[in-house]
Amino acid sequence: MADSNEPQNDRARAARPMPKPGIMDIHAYVPGKAKAEGVDNPIKLSANENILGCSEKAREAYAGAAHQLHMYPDSRTTLLRTALAETFRLEPERLILGQGSDEVFQLLNQTFLEPGDNIVQGEYGFAAYAIGAHACQAEVRRAKEPGYRIDVDEVLKCVDGRTRLVFIANPANPTGTWIPFSEIERLHAALPPSVVLVLDAAYGEFCRDPAFDDGLDFARSQANVVVTHTFSKLHGLAALRVGWGYAPAEIAAAVDRIRLPFNISIPGQAAAIAALADTEFQERSIAHVEQWRPWLAQQLGGVGLEVVLPSAANFLLVGFPTTPGRTAVEAEAYLASRGLLVRGVTNYGLPNHVRITIGLEEHNRAVAAALADFMKR
Repeated sequence: MADSNEPQNDRARAARPMPKPGIMDIHAYVPGKAKAEGVDNPIKLSANENILGCSEKAREAYAGAAHQLHMYPDSRTTLLRTALAETFRLEPERLILGQGSDEVFQLLNQTFLEPGDNIVQGEYGFAAYAIGAHACQAEVRRAKEPGYRIDVDEVLKCVDGRTRLVFIANPANPTGTWIPFSEIERLHAALPPSVVLVLDAAYGEFCRDPAFDDGLDFARSQANVVVTHTFSKLHGLAALRVGWGYAPAEIAAAVDRIRLPFNISIPGQAAAIAALADTEFQERSIAHVEQWRPWLAQQLGGVGLEVVLPSAANFLLVGFPTTPGRTAVEAEAYLASRGLLVRGVTNYGLPNHVRITIGLEEHNRAVAAALADFMKR
């Protein structure tokens, strides 16, 4: 009979320390480019950052916390927790605070996944979901996205008795597409009550359609729904890594058992509280995207790029021909040569597309002009 500890014994007999099975099969996260060879100070439109920066009030709050750098932060993030609870009418004990919403995803995976379990996400789903699941030796199932958007029936086809979490980004990254909340409700109704439905609303503030909802109200009365948000996108605090989730009290309490202490810095908490209160900056950021997103989509369609997905986020996903000289890879390189950094998304299974963050007026006009030249070559 084989020794039930044989894999562990193999690792013990190894000539050097060996990671547990599956770790080296994980594809490390690839961030958007920040540099272009031979170009000084390129315009970065590759990471969906807020092109307007951040709230001046948040910047002042961050600077004002400098005298506390020798101190540990409040592990319960009490002030930020209270501010979030008051702003969104939430119970503070049901909030999960993380280093960006990425950490919240990781904590959920760690809390619920055992080897052999699985998560379900969209075909083009955000890479962080899968990284955390694979680290727990779980399977990642990718539901087909016809028309580049989440399809509830395709998601449900992937769910079985070992499914523990379903991740839905709405609007989605990197596609920018979204589904009405009626479809989220239909998905939830069909899921087993043991499955956690995670609604990632990182870009939710940019979608103003009446049929859209981030799910916070719905989550109040559900035992298996978690809604996540981030301060990285709308609020422009990507460098500070502040995110949060709203979960049933039992899930929040379980996650808190493994959340490392002091995970949100004092300056980060201070800036997030100030950003949350600066509604003028938030509205200005949304208005900027709403003005330039359709303009850029129209311009790119006009230069012969027929696949510009309808986006409800602060970016566009643009499809390119497979004709040599006009491919997505060549377009990304061409734009970089002109000082415009965009995001190739081959690692998301979209080798013929690039993702372009909505920039300032001069950035958007420069992208349109450069891609018009590229398509004429």
